[in-house]
Amino acid sequence: MKTIKVIFPLLGFCALLSLLPIGGKVRTDLWTSDFPDQNNYQFPDNFLWGAASAAQHIEHQQPSDWTSFERTVIAEGRTSTNPRPGYAIPGHINNLDAYPALVRLKKTNYDEMFDHDFSIAQTLGHNSHRFSISWARLFPRKGMVRPDKRGLAFYNEIFASLKAHNIQPLVSLFHFSTPDWFWEEKDGKRGWERDDAIHHFEMFVTAVVEAFGQHVSIWTTLNEPMTYVFNGYMEGIFPPLEQRDILGVAPVVAKLLEAHSRAYEIVHADASKRSKEVLVGIAKHTRAFEPLRTWAPLDRLSAATIDQAFIWDFLDAIQSGVMKLVNTDFELEIPQLKGTQDYVGINYYGRFYVESKLLDPTNPKIHFYDPKISDEVRSDLDWAIYPHGFYQVLVAAHKRYGKPIYVLENGLADLKGNDKRRQQFLVTHLREIWNAINHAGADIRGYMHWSFIDNFEWAEGFTARFGLIKTEYDSEFKRVPRPSAYLYQDIIRSNGISSEVWNSYHKPHMD
Repeated sequence: MKTIKVIFPLLGFCALLSLLPIGGKVRTDLWTSDFPDQNNYQFPDNFLWGAASAAQHIEHQQPSDWTSFERTVIAEGRTSTNPRPGYAIPGHINNLDAYPALVRLKKTNYDEMFDHDFSIAQTLGHNSHRFSISWARLFPRKGMVRPDKRGLAFYNEIFASLKAHNIQPLVSLFHFSTPDWFWEEKDGKRGWERDDAIHHFEMFVTAVVEAFGQHVSIWTTLNEPMTYVFNGYMEGIFPPLEQRDILGVAPVVAKLLEAHSRAYEIVHADASKRSKEVLVGIAKHTRAFEPLRTWAPLDRLSAATIDQAFIWDFLDAIQSGVMKLVNTDFELEIPQLKGTQDYVGINYYGRFYVESKLLDPTNPKIHFYDPKISDEVRSDLDWAIYPHGFYQVLVAAHKRYGKPIYVLENGLADLKGNDKRRQQFLVTHLREIWNAINHAGADIRGYMHWSFIDNFEWAEGFTARFGLIKTEYDSEFKRVPRPSAYLYQDIIRSNGISSEVWNSYHKPHMD
């Protein structure tokens, strides 16, 4: 790895201004994309409709790094949160001690209720479901060379249940949590930076595809790798709770790219033996990063820089085989990485506003919403809802890579019983998918709403409610479909959005 220097701090203000005519992002006043209304927004045949989950969110606690963190948080009373919704305090999980030990252990009690959940999903018309397989469940102890038989049996039951309910599985291999033993120091390194990290990940992936490869055609190797890196290694709010600069996380990003490349090869080799066609990609967290002040050159340039760094750098590396970090001279070729994405997985949650600092241009402030717009539609986490940005991201992914696209996460935190914001969110974002297909020619093949049921949401604990289905934690984990679940059912049933539904839900409003 070559010596790296950061270029961005060396750019003077005048140089930044000179870049504006050919760079920078602008802010739009649109809520939804400005295309003519249709009588009906019909989706392609065989479109996948479903919802998503992650093992650490819903399954009984396994011996993972996240489980260790959760238990430490309780033992040490670290359950505070930032007074600003959506902002976490490093080392804390929001209000986790407000939930009894049984809930913290069982999460949603999915282990005992998954068949019931899939029955509800089938009734609601879902033909697909995205979930992750817990590495810690299959390899709970260090030194294991074969997966735990009970772990294999558990997932075999899940696949059998999905098949019985005519639901296609979409499987994620790494969704943030790893076995706790993975973080034991070895030769001065921990986690993904260990020299044997890729070897252990290969064993896990091989065990998964050998056991379950016959059931799966769409694989996600990594979920939101830059979110994982940002929250875990820069902000310190996810394990391993570190706070490094962008160059300090480069070795982790490189290892994740290598892990993806190896998983891609293993999945395809297994599929070839089975004479089976598979699609392999990653799930990429995306946002619409826009300048807080379009008139401010530094806001525009900073928004473009963050957009490239957070969204596109990782996907560009998979496309080219070369890892680059924007505004640095970091460049590293990853062997066998080039072209290892059969589809682009998009996770989208809204708009962030970027406010630059003239005296500290490398550290812009990120706003979850515009503080000057009091009635901007926001989630319970204060994330600004922005359907038009979804269209922009989908079209950008289509133009950059020319690959099929699956929307693997899209949703909002909305605790209210009538969940009108979630209904509005569903309709407006699905219409933007239709727009991207029909106005930009994007090959979008499926939509997984985040999430199917309320669950454990990382640093937000159980406080953020993303589910189409309410989980009643104080009533034996009872499942109660929200109105949005039935609206989604109607959309799935007709494979489209009627003009009546569009006219009822498209106008921006806070509930």
